[in-house]
Amino acid sequence: MKKIFWIVSSLTLLAMTAFAKPLGNGPLKWEVNNDTLFIDDFTISFQRTLRIPVDGKQYPLPPGLGKLPLYRVEDYASKLPKEWVEQGGVFMPMYQREAMWISFGGEEWRPRALKIGIGKINVLTGDPWTPDLKQQKDQDYLVAPTPQPWIDGIKAGKDFIRQFIAMPLGKKMTVEGQITGKETEGGLQITLYDPKKGIFKKPVPSRDIKKGVGFEMMTPSATTAGGTQMGLGAGGKMRQKIYPDPYGFNTWDLKKFGTLYVHIVNSTQFEKITGQKPPDTPITKKDYALYNYPWFDLYDEKYSDINASEKLKKIKPVKEKKEESIKVKKTIKFKVPGEKKQDQGQATGN
Repeated sequence: MKKIFWIVSSLTLLAMTAFAKPLGNGPLKWEVNNDTLFIDDFTISFQRTLRIPVDGKQYPLPPGLGKLPLYRVEDYASKLPKEWVEQGGVFMPMYQREAMWISFGGEEWRPRALKIGIGKINVLTGDPWTPDLKQQKDQDYLVAPTPQPWIDGIKAGKDFIRQFIAMPLGKKMTVEGQITGKETEGGLQITLYDPKKGIFKKPVPSRDIKKGVGFEMMTPSATTAGGTQMGLGAGGKMRQKIYPDPYGFNTWDLKKFGTLYVHIVNSTQFEKITGQKPPDTPITKKDYALYNYPWFDLYDEKYSDINASEKLKKIKPVKEKKEESIKVKKTIKFKVPGEKKQDQGQATGN
């Protein structure tokens, strides 16, 4: 009897593993290495960070406090929901109400267009997320890593976003739950588009040219954990613009794309799936003040900002019972990557 059970279990595991999609869909192939997603030389990492308070103030960017670890769905197919196995992609752990931001890297000279969804809600417009890239009045994609080196939340108002924070599904506090009235998807959805061949030319290497754009700033040794199934809610306000496409819609090759699902789990589910103990809890505001971590900002006064949609303006932030403001003592400013190129793009128009 035990032998029959072992055979059936083994066949089930093999079938599920075979059915799992390696990572994503589309002609462009995603890879994951060192907790970073790659398509060619373009990179995406998910940075855990301090959750800023919902107090009406606008804060600069808190630093990355370590990359959220990424695990292939196909490697744990027997322990994951069937829907995740069918979608493929990766999963990452987050503690409830832990905050994160998304860092984009790669060669400055060759940007990409990205459509990002949370719970299949577009983070820029509040409309249903779809992988298709279409020209429309309200821009529903961003261009990275030049000029957009990061995104920290949903586009909720002029010159600011509301921070991405983890929330369990079922309480209607995620962005998905507030807009659709249901919480069935969770996680993130990302589609990347390459530029058309020949539009951007690789610069001649020199000793002064840095390879790529990297914004994994201030990363003390830290990992996270996070799952029951999780989605993303909206937190405090952060100063951040989403820049209009400086290169024009016709820059992007609609046939060269890659779509990826990023599922989120909490600490309990993480341990059940991986057999690993969840890491320590995220850094607190007291720790942050104790170590005197700096905040970050961009010199981007010359850059415009896309309009915020009424749907995302109305999203209610998730607020703790007692939240005190944080005093910002030290801010480090960066220039927008590829600034010279974008100024030229804005001067010539789309």
